[in-house]
Amino acid sequence: MATIVMEMIGRLFINLQQVRRVPQMLTEMLPSMPGTLRDTEVPRFFRERYIHSGYRPLHQNWRYYFMSLLQRHNETINVWTHLVGVLVVLTRTAQLTETVDFINDPHSWPLLILLLSSTGYMTISTMAHLLAAKSELCHYSFFFLDYVGVAMYQYGSAVVHYYYAIEESWHACVRGCFMHIAGLLCCLSCFGCCYGKYRNYNLPPWVRKLGQVLPSAVAYGWDTSPVFHRLGLWFLSWARGDSRSSPALIFHFGQIAFFFSSVFFFTQPVPERWFPGHCDFLGQGHQVFHVLLVLCTLCQIHASYLDYLNRRHLYVHLHANGEALFFVVLYILTEIVCALIALYMLGKIKRLLGCREKIK
Repeated sequence: MATIVMEMIGRLFINLQQVRRVPQMLTEMLPSMPGTLRDTEVPRFFRERYIHSGYRPLHQNWRYYFMSLLQRHNETINVWTHLVGVLVVLTRTAQLTETVDFINDPHSWPLLILLLSSTGYMTISTMAHLLAAKSELCHYSFFFLDYVGVAMYQYGSAVVHYYYAIEESWHACVRGCFMHIAGLLCCLSCFGCCYGKYRNYNLPPWVRKLGQVLPSAVAYGWDTSPVFHRLGLWFLSWARGDSRSSPALIFHFGQIAFFFSSVFFFTQPVPERWFPGHCDFLGQGHQVFHVLLVLCTLCQIHASYLDYLNRRHLYVHLHANGEALFFVVLYILTEIVCALIALYMLGKIKRLLGCREKIK
């Protein structure tokens, strides 16, 4: 028995040694990868406040930026947080297909929109953080695309909240206009983010951040209003002592808590502001923002799934036949408009960069 135990401990020790060699093995596999740079060695446009090192060189071939997925630089964690998020959402989607008929049940289509939009925004964010360092034009292009992904996710949030989470009293107030306004706010949010990025050189950082956050905040308030209203009714009934709990409510609480926590780290460069140069690889506020947003999304997906299962008697009554199909069409149209906004702003960027080259 003792011999078997010692053999198991030996194998475990060997496996741990192999795991510790992974970074060295990756380095040996990529011998031609250029090293990272200091902030003083890259153009000012690419510098992040309080991040002093780990910048990838510009104008390398595309293979370098794809392979930098395995390299240590100041965007590595930003890439992997959303890449892992994509894998988790895809796994969750595969699990849901075993119990939800996404093809033949129109009432499941809002949930499908949320799953697609969640996968989409994380995938685009992964691409942006991985590939945007190639050039200034690539930076603008990928992050404009990232803002289209954010609008995609905003719409997915709005449609599941309106379809599954809403109470009859709030539905009576916003029926016929909720999703139209939600689609419009998606477009305004996309434009605000793109314009803030376009005016990167001309506006102070806090003004750019306000231009990006304010439209998204208005959209979030509207898109999540069915959940806020429902939680408010639950709290009032709980205060009276006659509340009836729903299994989805705890996950709705979770998605709101994770979202507001993520907003703090999106707007505030902490903890890197407290430890300049010590969070270049791990510990940036944007990395925390990514993790919290993934957790928010997972709570939202599970809450919507529970509402889909347990509130069918209500949403079948509230939503007329064909309404789910209309929301799918509106989703496609909204994303087309957002893509056109991004293309329009990219055209302005190309002209701006072209004029700058002529001046040189």
